[in-house]
Amino acid sequence: MALSKPTFLTHLQTLAKPHHRSPPSLIALRCLSFNTPEEAAAERRRRKRRLRVEPPLSSVQRSQQQAQQVAPPKPIQNPNAPKIPEPVTVLTGNRLNLHNKILKLIRENDLDEAALYTRHSVYSNCRPAIYTVNAVLNAQLRQSKYADLLSLHRFITLAGIVPNVITHNLIFQTYLDCKKPDTALEQYKQFTNESPVNPSPTTYRILVKGLVDNGKWEKALEMKEEMAEKGLAPDNVVYSYLMLGCAKSGDSDGIFKLYEELKEKKDGVLEDGVVYGSLMKGYFMRGMENEAMECYEEACGENSKVKMSAVAYNYVLDALSKNGKFDEALRLFERMKNEHNPPRRLAVNLGSFNVIADGYCAEGKFKEAMEVFRLMGDYRCSPDTLSFNNLIDQLCQNGLLGEAEELYGEMGDKGVSPDEYTYVLLMDFCFKVNRIDDGASYFRKMVELGLRPNLAVYNRLVDELVKVGKVDEAKSFYDTMVKKLKMDDGSYKFMMGALSDVGKLDEVLKTVDDILDDESAYFSEELQEFVKEELRKVGREADLTKLMEEKERLKAEAKAREIEAAEAAKRSAKAAVSSLLPSKLFGKKEDESQSTVATENTIDAFSGGEAPMQDGSEGPIEEATVIESVSVDTNSMSETTVADSNAVDTKPF
Repeated sequence: MALSKPTFLTHLQTLAKPHHRSPPSLIALRCLSFNTPEEAAAERRRRKRRLRVEPPLSSVQRSQQQAQQVAPPKPIQNPNAPKIPEPVTVLTGNRLNLHNKILKLIRENDLDEAALYTRHSVYSNCRPAIYTVNAVLNAQLRQSKYADLLSLHRFITLAGIVPNVITHNLIFQTYLDCKKPDTALEQYKQFTNESPVNPSPTTYRILVKGLVDNGKWEKALEMKEEMAEKGLAPDNVVYSYLMLGCAKSGDSDGIFKLYEELKEKKDGVLEDGVVYGSLMKGYFMRGMENEAMECYEEACGENSKVKMSAVAYNYVLDALSKNGKFDEALRLFERMKNEHNPPRRLAVNLGSFNVIADGYCAEGKFKEAMEVFRLMGDYRCSPDTLSFNNLIDQLCQNGLLGEAEELYGEMGDKGVSPDEYTYVLLMDFCFKVNRIDDGASYFRKMVELGLRPNLAVYNRLVDELVKVGKVDEAKSFYDTMVKKLKMDDGSYKFMMGALSDVGKLDEVLKTVDDILDDESAYFSEELQEFVKEELRKVGREADLTKLMEEKERLKAEAKAREIEAAEAAKRSAKAAVSSLLPSKLFGKKEDESQSTVATENTIDAFSGGEAPMQDGSEGPIEEATVIESVSVDTNSMSETTVADSNAVDTKPF
């Protein structure tokens, strides 16, 4: 196609203009040509080396490498710093399965197996979390297995499982239940000084209640002040425990003083009704019955705005039942049962049934008390050992031993294990109604179950058996318990006196023989005089002297055998060292006496004794020093032997 003249001229002008291309960026610049083939080959070799050293990264590896470069270095932790408890998020996978399995054992009331399984899991590849351990400790605490609880706690502490605040709270509760408030306070002091975990409000509630129950109201008041110092405001529950302590000691003024202090902190509005039961007791103590009932209406009336929990209701029930208002307490109890709708509304608990059962017992209505006690299961409440012991005690004190034994038989069906106090109650009341054999059987069951009766219970049993002439049975219990209890002189005297009264003096001498053989027992002079007096009645006083002399002779012979065995070991060691240090191989000549002294010194050093030093003074010789000297002497002996052989080789023929 032909172009017009103007268009053709414009096209020529465009082609004639110089083109100014923008220089390429440094990033896009890439040299693709080389001056010589040698340079191109060198570049290829360089790239291959770089690929061998730094292979190409995938996108995942590149992101990981970048994350590692960005992450800051971890600070060096102090190995002596206290460890932090594990969070609840560790309960996953196998550890969660282990936790659920142990919870199943607890629900089946197999606490021994649960504790044993927890111990075995500590050294397995699935270590239990502290939450699993706390579940076992809490179950043991509910059944009053204090010794097992403390043993498991000691085990997990040595195993390095870091306790949390719940673990410490369980330990505080254990010592307080065992009537050891001083030990609980020592544990609390150690907890606050050494643990990185801070105490919780529940910690102070446990301590305040336990101290009040153990009669240490002043310490409980100090604990309330310390709670405020740590930034935790004492709540209504803490004040209710302190007010209960004042009620137990008969201090009505203290009750109203604490109530006014709490009311001032809450700006005159108390929404929680946990303090109203103690306040009612304060009014009853002052004889102000009308004011007490007005307080009751304020807390439990139809138009009341106070929130009443099961614990708050129980305090009001207790105040009513113990101050001549048991009928009103029964009406309130019926109302509580009607309101009870778990899990949305919990209006009754184990304490509610215990208060009403005690009230029926105080009214002399024991049949109704047992019926109320058996209704717990209908309201999802499970009785514990303390509840059974309380009702069994009430029944026994009123001569209803048969009903008490019937209730004891129900403990196994409810999954509750009797404790020492259960068996002691039944044993004592069996003795009171002259059922000696049944009382002895309860003691035997207690021992067979691994429970630990104290010396007073044992003395009570033996005393009753001896009174009815069953000395042989008493002696069998003595033989069983003498290895488990630390007998005092009174227990020894009673048993040997009973044997002497029935003419069994040989048994008396055998008992003395056992005491002399037992290293932990002490045959005091007072006890010796008692035995001599019993033997003197039949002219056998010399038998005790012969027995003691024979024991001394046997002890002397045993000691002589030990010394002889030590001397024999020393002689054998001396012979072994003498074979290693013959005097003929030393480089210098020394007489036989000096060699013998040196050998004996070496033997003494090996046997841990002290050998005389060169200057004549005695000093300890370390085993390492002796071994070093032996090695040096052996080296010198070998060098001397080689030198002698070389000298022989250089002699002319």
